[in-house]
Amino acid sequence: MPDTPAPAKTDAHATPDEGATPDEHATPDRHATPGEGATPARGTGRPPATADDRPKRRQARGERRIAQLLEAAATVFATTGYTAASTNAIAREAGVSPGTLYQFFPNKEAIAIELGERLMREMREAYSEALSPVTPQTPLEEAVGGAVDRFTAFNCQHPVFFALMHGPDVPGRMAEEHEALHATLLARVQDVLRPILPNTTPADIERVAHVCLSIYKAGLELILASEGAERDAYVTELKSVLIRYLGPLTATRENQPGTEPAAHPTP
Repeated sequence: MPDTPAPAKTDAHATPDEGATPDEHATPDRHATPGEGATPARGTGRPPATADDRPKRRQARGERRIAQLLEAAATVFATTGYTAASTNAIAREAGVSPGTLYQFFPNKEAIAIELGERLMREMREAYSEALSPVTPQTPLEEAVGGAVDRFTAFNCQHPVFFALMHGPDVPGRMAEEHEALHATLLARVQDVLRPILPNTTPADIERVAHVCLSIYKAGLELILASEGAERDAYVTELKSVLIRYLGPLTATRENQPGTEPAAHPTP
């Protein structure tokens, strides 16, 4: 009687989805957890992975992948703008398949919101330093120059921030976050202006703060569109415009009866 053919062996490891990278499809662990007869990995001398270790490794890989995707998205959004960007372009920039991207983000909007929230947290820290309190004796050039330098440094380091915050079609949730950020920023600018504009009404202070932010935004757009020496020149021009705008205001307020002159010169 002829021998009966042996049954075909089944593959113990399922094939990953097409295009997925090894990070997303971990090979089943060959080592059982302690208490189930596990032995150290042959030739490594290391104890087998425990049930607590594996989720931590997967979580760490996931965080690295998310950071990789957000970095790629920042490049794409800053280059093409939010509207023209696509998940395929972001996946291509990150060097992963679209399927890998969708494991972490359902769509382009979710990526933009996550990226925007992280950047706004950093921005709040930046303007806390840039808009630190000043005294009436603080030279105007110092108050303006310090704020402009810190704000432009943040935006030049993260050009996607301007693209997302001021784009025409940003997600609604991001627009709401930006409005809240702008309101807080406006209040901080007013805090800086009060000591250098004594005897100024709150309504006037708010109006001046709005103008300062509008001037800054217009100048920042020119700064981000330039590089090298040309960018530095635009930063200098932006400071000059703000100082020339605020200088006469400080002189007017200081010359009012009952006020003490501040230590900074009028440009």
